[in-house]
Amino acid sequence: MTSPDRSTADSKAAPDLLNDPVGPVLYRTAVPTTIGAVAVILYYLADTYFVSQLGTNELAALGFTFPATILITYFGVGLGIGTSALVARAIGSRDTEMARAMTFASMFMGLLIGVLFMAPALLSIDLVFPLLGAAPERVVIIEKFMSIWYWGMPLQLMQFAGTAVIRASGNAKLHGKLMIFSAVINAVLDPVLIFGLGPIPAMGIGGAALATVIAWIFTIVVICYYLHFREKLLYFRPPPRAQLLATWKKLLSISLPASLANMITPIATGVLTATIASYGPQAVAAFGVVSRVEAFVMIVVLGMSMSLPPFISQNYGAGRFDRVCLGLKQSLRFVLVWQLSLYALVALAAPWIAAIFTSDEQVRSIITTVLRILPASYAFQGMVVLAASSFNALHAPRNGLITSLMRFFVFYVPLALLGNMLGGITGLFLGAALGNVLAGLVISRWVIRYAARLGIDCT
Repeated sequence: MTSPDRSTADSKAAPDLLNDPVGPVLYRTAVPTTIGAVAVILYYLADTYFVSQLGTNELAALGFTFPATILITYFGVGLGIGTSALVARAIGSRDTEMARAMTFASMFMGLLIGVLFMAPALLSIDLVFPLLGAAPERVVIIEKFMSIWYWGMPLQLMQFAGTAVIRASGNAKLHGKLMIFSAVINAVLDPVLIFGLGPIPAMGIGGAALATVIAWIFTIVVICYYLHFREKLLYFRPPPRAQLLATWKKLLSISLPASLANMITPIATGVLTATIASYGPQAVAAFGVVSRVEAFVMIVVLGMSMSLPPFISQNYGAGRFDRVCLGLKQSLRFVLVWQLSLYALVALAAPWIAAIFTSDEQVRSIITTVLRILPASYAFQGMVVLAASSFNALHAPRNGLITSLMRFFVFYVPLALLGNMLGGITGLFLGAALGNVLAGLVISRWVIRYAARLGIDCT
């Protein structure tokens, strides 16, 4: 934590977001958060791999759990965005008491919402999943997973809040280590709990859920220890009710729009998937592969979208507008250069990437074509992601929500559908790419102009 009561040793351990050179400090915070993002992806890949060893029914059942788990995850991401923006600004303003109040309020909100929704979620399993298309025999398998996973909801939400505070204090390295730590615990426990070992009985798909919950428990213990004993930000005594409610109101004013912005992505993807389905299952399979490749190609952007907001919020709170401006402009430029460089590699390697995922020649051909079109626009998509994160960091969450709405429903989806009408499936992806480019140019300009209205002149 960049504060007067921080020890010299601790200050050296974590980057000083207010005083270290802008470029190096952004690098030092972005790398650990990117590693943490990779760990999260590997987390879910481990579950998928080990559950797939049980059979097709179990793997299909795991697929049905995605809509339910992703809704909780999206709220957790939004909670983390709000927490990071408010705690980082309080730290930048040297308001330690406010930072402590926000830390307690955020983690307690995660705990409370998780507990309140647990019983309704458990009772809804037999109702919700048949509506999603799960056959009765699959619902039985799904229940084995969700009946355990739902018990861990409070832990997951607290983890989002706690890691956001850690990032806000400038210790992105610890955030990355925590995500790796959690992923390793999950990967080690998965085969033990799923298949059994010695006196430990085989739990099947339920073992994957229990491994996840146990990993969350260990992570929460480390988070609470660090925030209480090292950062002095977490105290286990509630503030007066009026203060707590006022803090929650501030938190939700950023967290809810941020959560809604995340929920827009699967809606837009669903629209395109339905359109692509008219070209047959091979086209849908190819789009699925491209989506997975996109997650890895955009991983640095994801890491930067978590590391940039604390930097902006702390410096905004401290009145260091020159650093806010420099950090924002350097980040946008870096993403542009980085993603265009990656595109050159992806375009060249497209046939080999396609061969990794499928032996079907038609699917390979579509994957190769798409990987030579869509990733060309990821640089501009990355600019949109960073602009949305910056709006949240500047306490303008509605603008962050509008950013997502504009990207998908003004540029990306309409131009993709227009391209589909004019040029078939190739036209669809050309239109989607053009939508990303236009969105990146318009929205990055918007965030610069919005900053100027706050007195942060980045022209």
